[in-house]
Amino acid sequence: MNTTFRELHQPGNPFILANAWDIGSAKVFAALGAKAIATTSAGYAFTLGQKDMGDITREQSLNHAKDLINATPLPVSGDLENGYGHSPEEVAKTITLAAQAGLAGCCIEDSKLPSSEPYAFDFAVERIEAAVETSKALDQDFVLAARADGVMNGHYDTDEAIKRIRAFESVGADVLYVPLPPSMEDLARICKSVNTPVNALAAGSYAKYTVSDFAKIGVARISLGSAMARVTHAAIVKASREMFGEGDLSSLVNGISGADVESLFDKL
Repeated sequence: MNTTFRELHQPGNPFILANAWDIGSAKVFAALGAKAIATTSAGYAFTLGQKDMGDITREQSLNHAKDLINATPLPVSGDLENGYGHSPEEVAKTITLAAQAGLAGCCIEDSKLPSSEPYAFDFAVERIEAAVETSKALDQDFVLAARADGVMNGHYDTDEAIKRIRAFESVGADVLYVPLPPSMEDLARICKSVNTPVNALAAGSYAKYTVSDFAKIGVARISLGSAMARVTHAAIVKASREMFGEGDLSSLVNGISGADVESLFDKL
């Protein structure tokens, strides 16, 4: 029997949610063993030459998600920012449209985009409650992750993040997510503070840890965010600076062959 997207979320036995930025990256992840795909708002924005933090519209995001859904047989979760609207009603509408697009779930954050400032506590909870009510009324299973981004954005501390995710849990969120708390000890405290599966972000200082390290503290899901997209852009920037600045083309010898890339596509 195939494991559902929801069933992948096992505290202490985390899977990697592979954030893809285009059809090709989604196919490569799937061919190499990913169990589920997610969109990345920043990674997708980079492909359009745009900035993250609210530059992408709901229609663009969902059309992009459909491309990834059609690219592989894996479940896809959407990075849907703040739900593309401030009001609970707009968040609810986004959940409905996300499900219609074929997404298996999504993340909704508490940042007042395009600002990084968080919504007030009560309003943040009201928004997640509207998302939960809509997701539970769907004709399909939909895994809703509620994000508390204020620690990552420097607007509140871990205690406030825990207060928020506990409230998100109380209104029915399926997954809880505090990106980049100050330390692994803080992340462990976050996991212990709730009974709902916790998502961790493998970026910044957290990229030095292994899946086993995250498992030991009770994480259920590890997102890549825009990390892989930025690794790709780092390679582009390095090679470009050497080529256009120094006339050095040697970085080009490090690429994977076209045949090897195509062979991965053929596995699906």
